[in-house]
Formats: sequence, structure tokens, C-alpha cells
Amino acid sequence: MKQEEKTRITYEKILNAAIKEFGTKSYENASLNTICSENHIAKGLLYHNFKNKDDLYLQCVKICFHALVEYLHTISFSEENMVDNFKNLIQQRQLFFEQNPYYGNIFFYVLLQPPVHLQNELSQIRREFDEFCLLHYRNLVKSISLRKEIKEETAIQYFVLFQEMFNGYFQKKLQISDNFHTVIQDHEMNLSQIFDIFLYGIAQKSTDDV
Repeated sequence: MKQEEKTRITYEKILNAAIKEFGTKSYENASLNTICSENHIAKGLLYHNFKNKDDLYLQCVKICFHALVEYLHTISFSEENMVDNFKNLIQQRQLFFEQNPYYGNIFFYVLLQPPVHLQNELSQIRREFDEFCLLHYRNLVKSISLRKEIKEETAIQYFVLFQEMFNGYFQKKLQISDNFHTVIQDHEMNLSQIFDIFLYGIAQKSTDDV
């Protein structure tokens, strides 16, 4: 076996082990020692391929987000009903994480509990995913009848802000809960309902309001 092939196999072995470690624990609780000991990887080899824990973690996050976006690009969307398209997008994301639970853990920790010192790097990694979602926001906004005083760009900004507030709510829940996966399940179960509330509001207009 050529040295290049050995190097590639070692690199992939480390990455696969790290995805499992970061895919079952938070960044803080994940351990390079565990990655090495449980997978019979010499620590010297790990540091030969990756600078440190941050470097290895960021590579795992890149793989996770790239795989998610690649999967979402395979989904067929109808040009007639953008609201159903967006709900389908949410459902497909959930399906992807059911099929790839390690990626799901990595994704939601990035979304709701990212390492503070890596936020800039994580924002860069998220860009492709965020731009994909933004494109769907734009298509959705163009397909619905907006109130006369609301412009398309304003609606998109509201949509992004609303989503950030929704995520922020669950970030606070994580501060008082010791069960990350229960919070995530709650997050995903409420996502479609929050989407409907954003689009249609919560109050029924009376005839006096018209």
C-alpha cells in the first residue's frame, strides 16, 4: 500500500472517530483521548493530521453541514406552493438527522450551543446552509400576498429575526435543562407550528379590526 493511501485511510479513520465523539457529546465534553483510546489511534498520528481539538472539531462540522446541504439540494420542490415547500424542507431536514444522528447532534450544538471561541469559524462554515435557507425564504416571500406596508426585504429580515428568536428561546432552555436531546426534540416538534404562526399570526381578526 502506498504511503498516500495509508495517510488517507488514517485521516478518514480519525475523522470518523471524531464525528462519533462530537456526534454524541458537546464540544466541551468530547475528548481527544477518548477518540484515540477507543479507536486505537496513536495520539501522534492525530496531531500529525490535525492541529488540535478545534481543528478536528471544525472539520467535523464542515462535513456535517456540507452533507446536509448536499442532501437538501436533492429534494424536488413544487413551483406552485412555496409554503408546502418550506414545510417539506423542515421535514426533510428532520429525516436527514434521523438517518444521520451524529450529524444531528453536531448540527444542533452548533445552532444552539456553539463553542464561544469558535463562533466566527462556525459562521463561515454555516454560510452555505444559511444561504440555502435564505433562498427559500426569498422564494416563499415572493409567493405570498404581503401586507401593503411590508416590503419583500423587510419580510425576509423578519423571517430571519423570528428564527433567531426561536433558537434563542431554546438556547435559554438548554441553560436550565440537563437533557440536550429532549430540548432538541421540543425544538423540532414546534418548528412547523412556529412557521405557521410567523406566516399567519395568532389572532383572529374581528370585523371591527377590518
